[in-house]
Amino acid sequence: MPKFLQIPILAVFSLGFLHAEEKPKFTWEPLEIRSSVFSQEIVMLDSERDEYATNLAAYAANEILKSGASLASVSRGRKVLALAMQLSPRNKQALVTQFQLSKGIIPEKTESDYSPEVFARLLLTRGQLLQQQKQEENTVLAHYLIQLAAEIDPRNDDAVYASELIRLDSGSPDWEKLAAPAKE
Repeated sequence: MPKFLQIPILAVFSLGFLHAEEKPKFTWEPLEIRSSVFSQEIVMLDSERDEYATNLAAYAANEILKSGASLASVSRGRKVLALAMQLSPRNKQALVTQFQLSKGIIPEKTESDYSPEVFARLLLTRGQLLQQQKQEENTVLAHYLIQLAAEIDPRNDDAVYASELIRLDSGSPDWEKLAAPAKE
C-alpha cells in the first residue's frame, strides 16, 4: 500500500473508534419515588423541604462528577438523591439529576447555595432541631441528616460525634429504605 494512503486510512479508523458509542462507566437503576416516606407532620415547611432537596441533589451530582462516577460516588450519590426525592418527590434538580444518571450521563457541575462544609453544618443543625421534636418521624429524618453531615464533612467534630452517638444508641439509618419504591 502506498505510504500516502496509509495516513488517511489510519485517521479514518481512528475517528471510527472515537465516535463509537461509549458505554457508561456506571449503572443507575432509577429511583421510583412517587410520594415521600415522610408525612406532612415533619417539622419542615414544603419550601424548606424543596430547598434541602435542591441542595442535596446538587451535592450528589457534583460529587459524582468530581470523582468521575466512581462506584463509591455513585453509591453515595444514590442515597443522597434518594433523601432529596423523599423530601420533595417533584424537585426539579433531583428529577433532572436522576434522569441524567439513569441515561448513563454524568451531570455537569451544578451550582449549589453552599460549600460542602457549610452544607454539612446546615444539615447537622437542622437534624439537631428535628431531634428536639421527640416525634419518631422527625427523629428518623434527623438521623439521616446528621449522618450525612458527618459523611460530607468528616472533619466537623460535632457532626461526627452526633452521628456516632446515633449509631451507638440506635444503629445507622437504613438508607435502602429511602431508595425503595413508594407504596401507592
